[in-house]
Amino acid sequence: MKNLEVQSFGPIESVKVDFGDLTILIGPQASGKSIFLQLLKLIVDKGYILKSLQQYNYILNRNPQNILDIFFGEGMNNVWRSDSKILFDNSNYTQNYLIGNKNDTSEELFYIPAQRILSISDGRPKNFMEFDISIPYVLRQFSEILRLYLQNGMGREASLFPNQSQLTDIIGESVKENIFYGGTVVMDERTGQKKMRLEVEDISVPFMTWSAGQKEFMPLLLAFYCLAGSPSKVIKREKFKYVVIEEPEMGLHPQAIKTILLQVVHLLSKNYKVIISTHSPIFLEFTWAINLLKSQKCDVDPIFELFDLKKSEDAEMLFKELYNKTINTFYFFRDNNKVISKDISSLDAGSEDLDIAEWGGISSFAGKVCDIVSKYFSNEN
Repeated sequence: MKNLEVQSFGPIESVKVDFGDLTILIGPQASGKSIFLQLLKLIVDKGYILKSLQQYNYILNRNPQNILDIFFGEGMNNVWRSDSKILFDNSNYTQNYLIGNKNDTSEELFYIPAQRILSISDGRPKNFMEFDISIPYVLRQFSEILRLYLQNGMGREASLFPNQSQLTDIIGESVKENIFYGGTVVMDERTGQKKMRLEVEDISVPFMTWSAGQKEFMPLLLAFYCLAGSPSKVIKREKFKYVVIEEPEMGLHPQAIKTILLQVVHLLSKNYKVIISTHSPIFLEFTWAINLLKSQKCDVDPIFELFDLKKSEDAEMLFKELYNKTINTFYFFRDNNKVISKDISSLDAGSEDLDIAEWGGISSFAGKVCDIVSKYFSNEN
């Protein structure tokens, strides 16, 4: 997968993304990032998607509008217009692609959606068919993956966390310190259904009363188990080449976001191509630091400091591999109410292009605060 160029598709006027080993998409709400990433999933895994929809008895009738409605969500059937232009790795895709030959039913892209909390909203992953057609396919499928994994892929493990067979020591310790604070996550049957509970000392906390960050993190953790934990017969991880993670920072403190970054680094070491959409400056600060350290041919000691980690041989190998990865960053924004994109991968704070210098607006407020405080502080003195 090299690039995806999209024109006249839904709110998108003209967007082109060249994918690296790690690709970061930024931009304000409703700037087309999700629909772009869902389109990527549809193009890469069309045969698998159609096969799974037919298995769930959806009526497709070889009709592109039906497929678009069922995939993107009810009311989205006109998103792919007659003047839409889709180029994936420089090959042109039209609506007829959706109803064309579907002999290839492989799946290569693992999609973790922004609305992932809905997949376990009451403490258990939902069946695909528990969602109605208004819910995008990527969320329904993600929930089904987690359901199957917890039902058949965890073996007889009593604890969802901590779980030594699923996490490296570094990541496990980071989750313990920054997310669950020494608590244990289990699947409990006291309600008549297996549901997640957090056990801290003598207190057993039902899922709905967890903190927002803990609830948002749990499906991310389970996805990480699927992709990089101990092998499972349920999830054939070797088939996946790409991982999309939408807004991984939701509900999390900056210290906890560093745990997510460690997970991303681990996924990169497994040779997944990772694509992240985010509103958090922390991912760009990380990207900027890694690119700068790499350009200066630094060793990995600064990365240990960045993550507040003690040096270890395993972590050193992990971070050295990071220096061999390409990281690209793209800014999605509206111009005359039409979504366009810009490559801001340099993240050069000294650039004359404000979109690059201010990291797509993510750093602009902090800079403005400093300028105003400095101005008025100077006036008073």
